[in-house]
Amino acid sequence: MSEMNRRRALQLLAGLGAAGLVAGCGSDDDDAPTASGTPVRIGLVAPTTGALKPIGTEIVNGFQLYLDLNGGRLGGHPVELVTADEGENARTGQAAVDGLLKQNVLALTGVVNSAVMVAIRDAVEQARVPLIGSNASPATLQSVVYIWRTSYVLNEPGEAMGSYLRQQLPTNSRVAVIAPESVGSRDVVEGFRNGFGADDPRIADPVVWTDAATNPGDSAYTADIQRALDRDPDAVFCFFDGQAAVQFIKQLRRAGYRGQVYAPGFLTEGTVLGEVREPEAAGIMTALNYSADLNNTANRQFASVYRKTHNTSPTTYAMASYDAAQVLDAAIRLAGDTPTAQEVNLALGRIGQIDSPRGAWQFNQSRTPQQRWYLRKVQRDGEVLSNVLINELATLG
Repeated sequence: MSEMNRRRALQLLAGLGAAGLVAGCGSDDDDAPTASGTPVRIGLVAPTTGALKPIGTEIVNGFQLYLDLNGGRLGGHPVELVTADEGENARTGQAAVDGLLKQNVLALTGVVNSAVMVAIRDAVEQARVPLIGSNASPATLQSVVYIWRTSYVLNEPGEAMGSYLRQQLPTNSRVAVIAPESVGSRDVVEGFRNGFGADDPRIADPVVWTDAATNPGDSAYTADIQRALDRDPDAVFCFFDGQAAVQFIKQLRRAGYRGQVYAPGFLTEGTVLGEVREPEAAGIMTALNYSADLNNTANRQFASVYRKTHNTSPTTYAMASYDAAQVLDAAIRLAGDTPTAQEVNLALGRIGQIDSPRGAWQFNQSRTPQQRWYLRKVQRDGEVLSNVLINELATLG
């Protein structure tokens, strides 16, 4: 372990309590037999510029935290982590992946934008280098060999919330569905309709599709919101994240809507709650595969150290990236002293159950998690506006 990594690990261990953390994340003794393992290079693709940068930062933070807690090693091998800026579109994401593949990486991780994931599919499969995606996961990404995801499939948060609302909403209620016209949005809305019941009259109104800009202005959604509100809905289901989520919430409330808002958890995840006023966000209900207040050993350890390191609660983005590092740690260890990309990919299918901050999960046949989904509500947690865990929703995947 380098002196810098040793100091970092000792600081984090001191902050949490060495015994508990070593039990959860491994120790120097665990890695001792392979401490002289050959270095491996991992490529991390995430937005470091543009409107999606806050999500990219969480992804980098989550992966780096796992490395810090494990001596800068994966599977006993010292890691050189090479990052590339995904940017905001398929073209910039493709360029980032192409650049990393030229650097002889053992594996790739990251990827925020679903359009990027679709664009890089062929390049990754042809290179035969495993990609452990930690966010983007379009439902159309099927029959892949080298692409795994530690996040979710994008129809699942909609399905989890749709199934819940089918039981909760009165039979005479009316739901307006609003989302940007994009690959990810169509997956989410399709999942919501399937979970609710595609023929249910409560969701019979056509979807209101908005512009898909990642950094919209303060009136970008005004006309579309008014179209939805003209239908006099009892509830709104929507799908936005990042700066788009901030603007949508503000403009929806500015339009006078005070009813219930339901969404995948991305609507209120990360920096969003810090940029909207409490009356605008309070009461919003979301479905997600993670909540920072989950009460399990792995999450108590992860969330505590993350807060001490970054002075904020972790998000699903950070958690999934942390798990991507955990998955690679197990697979590289299984691949042996001189792992190849193909051996690591084979090993990914043999790692079994992951003890994750979200709760235990494992890869299914489509190389995505079989995992629990949770219902959260925006409300005060002490002095801070937070996504507070309400209940479990379903196990999907």
